[in-house]
Amino acid sequence: MENQKDISGDIIPYVEFADNANERTPCVLVLDCSGSMRGEPIKQLNAGLSALEKELKADIDASSRVQLLIIKACGKDEAVVSSDWIDAMNFTAPVMEAGGLTPLGKAMELALQKIEEQKCLYDSCGVTFKRPWIFLISDGEPTDYGWEQAAEKCRYAQQNKKVIIHAVGTQGANLEKLAKFSLMAPKRLTGLKFTEFFLWLSRSVSCISKADPHADDFLEDINDWNEQ
Repeated sequence: MENQKDISGDIIPYVEFADNANERTPCVLVLDCSGSMRGEPIKQLNAGLSALEKELKADIDASSRVQLLIIKACGKDEAVVSSDWIDAMNFTAPVMEAGGLTPLGKAMELALQKIEEQKCLYDSCGVTFKRPWIFLISDGEPTDYGWEQAAEKCRYAQQNKKVIIHAVGTQGANLEKLAKFSLMAPKRLTGLKFTEFFLWLSRSVSCISKADPHADDFLEDINDWNEQ
């Protein structure tokens, strides 16, 4: 990503902040792509990500204010960034593939690390930002060693208002273990309603990105995808 100079000749790192000084709403998706997601579940997850891309790009305000990062939990003990920080207007939904186990602890630790790095970047560029969000989506439970310590770090970060964490379990997910990653109770996705979930997510982050800086964090009605 190229640097550029302002009229005084000073270097401005990152062109997107020079061209777009809007306050940002950072949102991290931590996606369980373990072997149990093969077939229709991963197909519907990818369809949902495509819907998220389309919906955010269609919203003029959200497209320039929401920033996304996607982390894939896969393999035996592996968490990788599938899509690094990018404004919604430039976001292209990655195609996820299923395989391996469910290292959610590693994935959530990576999410916290990437958020702190991005906060430093915002500060260095003079860009204000809303409290970051992490959405953890899984059809199982963490399989990596030390995941409970990672979960404790997540709760601590949320308690100290560094981040907002929501856990969403699909059919078969262990909600009791997912609950350890957040101060809020996890939700359960009805069937394979990934598209409904991601459309709701788009509307929610759009509203929050445009809200008053001191407004409470809120979410729109979840009935379209949440199992009652």
